[in-house]
Amino acid sequence: MSRFFYFYLVLIENYSSYLKTEKRYSPHTVKSYLTDLYQYFDYLETEFQIKPNKATFQIIRSFIVELVELGLSEKSINRKISTLKGYYKFLQKEGETELNPLSKISGPKIKKSLPNFITEEKINFLLDEIDFPESFEGQRNKLIISLFYFTGIRSTELINLKLIDVDFYNQTLKVLGKRNKERILPIHPLLKSSLTNFINIWRKESNDSSNKFLFLTSKGNKLYPKLVYNIVNKTLAQITTQSKKGPHVLRHTFATHMLNNGADLNSVKELLGHANLSATQIYTHNTFEKLKNIYKQAHPRA
Repeated sequence: MSRFFYFYLVLIENYSSYLKTEKRYSPHTVKSYLTDLYQYFDYLETEFQIKPNKATFQIIRSFIVELVELGLSEKSINRKISTLKGYYKFLQKEGETELNPLSKISGPKIKKSLPNFITEEKINFLLDEIDFPESFEGQRNKLIISLFYFTGIRSTELINLKLIDVDFYNQTLKVLGKRNKERILPIHPLLKSSLTNFINIWRKESNDSSNKFLFLTSKGNKLYPKLVYNIVNKTLAQITTQSKKGPHVLRHTFATHMLNNGADLNSVKELLGHANLSATQIYTHNTFEKLKNIYKQAHPRA
């Protein structure tokens, strides 16, 4: 980055601090935002030799065209647009610009793909018929699968679960979600049994009384995302050949099965920890597909 943008590097530091403290974004998200901004700054300097506060609607449009020509996906382009919108709002707040050149910019439409999920029959077979070893790792892996399916929590939420988050008396589980938002989830009777069994094993196996995390590696360390993914992927490979077999598939499965069995959309939204209903509504497409299949099978003229 040339000295042409030195002043804005100072603003970037302020913006980074703003994202971390006020917006409470994760380090990974902040890094992605800053990467997008540096790419945008490079474009402004190379193509127009102007500072960000002098960029116009037309210049922003040309940047988006550049992204399309580079072959970026609609999702990636929309993320970069979102980054720029947030940055220019910050500049307005700091008094560095009066207008937001992205106020009338809309990104390319993303082709919506239905979330992958496992059928109820296959999930029942997995939970009821497949044997998990009685060892610490075997029962840990079984509980990981059960927790994902019975609660719909995210991988990072599972990794950060602590023993004190499990309340057997009230049969609830405290989960720390995105942006440190807590939510309380009910513990299904079958899940309670798996939790009780595993925690008893945990207390026998754990040599470190200071370790409070519910899930540990075989060496007694906190779990990490890649290991969780591998556990779920390997387990689901026993019941499905679909390409996507990670933790999020079980989250999708939880939501789809809940809606298929009569749960209302708002309740599922709260259970999943979604900030708004639109994020939950994508699962209604799956239930609609099921209704269409039932209609085709049952209607005499279908």
